[in-house]
Amino acid sequence: MPGYGQIDRDYAIRLATTAPADEGPVWMINLMCYKERAEYADARETTLSGREADEVYTPVGPLTAVGAEIVFVAEVEDQLIGAEPAWDRIAVVRYPTRASFMAMQEREDFQEAHQHKEAGMDQTIVIGGRPLGFPVAEQQVDWADVPHPPSEEDGAYTMLHVIRFHDEAGSTVTPDHMESYQEVAASVAVPNGVRIDAWFSVEGTIIGDGRSWHQVRFNTFPSRRAFMAVALDPNRTHAHTEHRDTAIADTYALGLRPSVNTLAASLDEID
Repeated sequence: MPGYGQIDRDYAIRLATTAPADEGPVWMINLMCYKERAEYADARETTLSGREADEVYTPVGPLTAVGAEIVFVAEVEDQLIGAEPAWDRIAVVRYPTRASFMAMQEREDFQEAHQHKEAGMDQTIVIGGRPLGFPVAEQQVDWADVPHPPSEEDGAYTMLHVIRFHDEAGSTVTPDHMESYQEVAASVAVPNGVRIDAWFSVEGTIIGDGRSWHQVRFNTFPSRRAFMAVALDPNRTHAHTEHRDTAIADTYALGLRPSVNTLAASLDEID
């Protein structure tokens, strides 16, 4: 058992035993909280921070070997909902199959690199997701035409929502209250340039803290100012209180500054 989270053995078995006829790509969504100072199992002396140790770990070689690709990386700028832990970074890896995720764990080069992750990571949640249908605006607004366009000081700003609904069917069905909230929110967000990168239905949490989740959503705004214009809109605020809070049992809402974002393109690759 790793020091930074609990393994869901039932989901691990599912990943390892999915029949070829039922296989397909899976997106592993990583929420990461680092130790202030890296701590190695062999008690070696190090000046590395937890973040730096995780950067040493980044298993690009093993990922490439199994056909996986890093499709999203971002620093957490704002943790708007969900107090603990304070997340530092978010990453998403697209694996061509569930079996490829498990195959990577067995690779010697991955296992050698993993010591650095163990040294640097305080807590993590790793969620396995499959693409979920999402509303598509009839006309996508050009970011040059929105009230708060991107600038050098305030560029693309991604809102990540990790959601558990009160309704246990929420993994495949969005509760009616959430549907009502989405309609109001979209009426404000679309003119402000929101772009839906990807919404995922959660099929399992391979590493976490024992909580289960239903959906993970990535929505990108042209700027943080654009997001705040939506967040503070009175219509959206009323709908949030009346509908969204009624639908959701647990959530994280994180404001991110992405350095890599090819989420939408990674969905297009599905046969």
